[in-house]
Amino acid sequence: MAFIIDMRSDTVTKPTNAMKHAMINSALGDDVYGEDPTVNALEAKIAAILGKQAALFVPSGTMANLIAIMVHCNQRGSEVLVGHMSHIFRYEQGGASHVAGAMVTTLQNKPDGTFDLDDFEEHIRGDDIHSPITSLVAVENTHNVCGGKVLPLEWLDDLASRARKYSVYLHMDGARLFNAAEYLKEPASRIVRDFDSISVCFSKGLSAPVGSAIIGSYHFIKQARRMRKMLGGGMRQAGVLAAAALVALDEIVPILAEDHKRAQLLAKAINSLKLKHFKVDIQNVHTNIVLITIDPKCAITGDQEIKSGNFFAVEIGFDCWPCTCTVIVPALYKTVYLHIAAVCSVPLEGFSNDPGFDRDKGFFVAYKG
Repeated sequence: MAFIIDMRSDTVTKPTNAMKHAMINSALGDDVYGEDPTVNALEAKIAAILGKQAALFVPSGTMANLIAIMVHCNQRGSEVLVGHMSHIFRYEQGGASHVAGAMVTTLQNKPDGTFDLDDFEEHIRGDDIHSPITSLVAVENTHNVCGGKVLPLEWLDDLASRARKYSVYLHMDGARLFNAAEYLKEPASRIVRDFDSISVCFSKGLSAPVGSAIIGSYHFIKQARRMRKMLGGGMRQAGVLAAAALVALDEIVPILAEDHKRAQLLAKAINSLKLKHFKVDIQNVHTNIVLITIDPKCAITGDQEIKSGNFFAVEIGFDCWPCTCTVIVPALYKTVYLHIAAVCSVPLEGFSNDPGFDRDKGFFVAYKG
């Protein structure tokens, strides 16, 4: 049996059979009126898990982050501080400025996804009439571009303490928050304890087809609901999507450790090949993202290697070695990014009619070199 193993991103995950069943049988209503029982159940559940008062189901993580900025920076010209490698700054089309009317100022991310907290304090503005008012600081946990790094609890606590001194709101882009909770072996509620708002994505490693949630206080969510309507995010009978997210919380979150284990095995397998120009920093593989670094002195780039077809997949943990597989991976500068996710493969056309990937099997990458 042959498969194409697509490790470009954990966004390519497919809904499980349990999710499809729940979607078909979900109780529905008009969510704009607050009458969809499945959406209401999801919002209540995710708010309780994170120890917050309320939540709001939205189409995407990008919209969730934008809504948070719109609510917290409700005075035009307010400033939001973010890391220079953050998703909000790099991958959300400048919506904070374009739509929310907020000024985005970046802080230099360290390799672990944090930034210098003294530098953070020095960037807070508002006393000078010539300057914008710093209203919000946003962090990303886990940090995607930094390789799925988990932000240390001690650093988050220190950040919150400093932000409170200046009455600066805190938002966490927690698209992969549950991966962070699994790595730290801490409840997600502890990680977000001091944050005014949090976004959580259901359609990445949690395998649901669509949707994110934004979580916070009753007052915050009341305002967020208005912003969602303005942005066209009211989805009416959205319970058909929320049903999959409920299954994700019940069935996928408890087994995220398997994805982390696969990522570790992948990293070790690559390093064991003793390749001259390719390596993985195993100690910094925290969650479900593996970065394969190409030596800067090497003339080969990640794009060239992917186009050459020199990557192939190997199945670890079973007697069949190797299997006939192809891996599709993306490259960014001199680094190849691999996401290990819940359901991350599809059958290779012409070889199998198997409807999906058994997540108990681990597919990994080796290099023909």
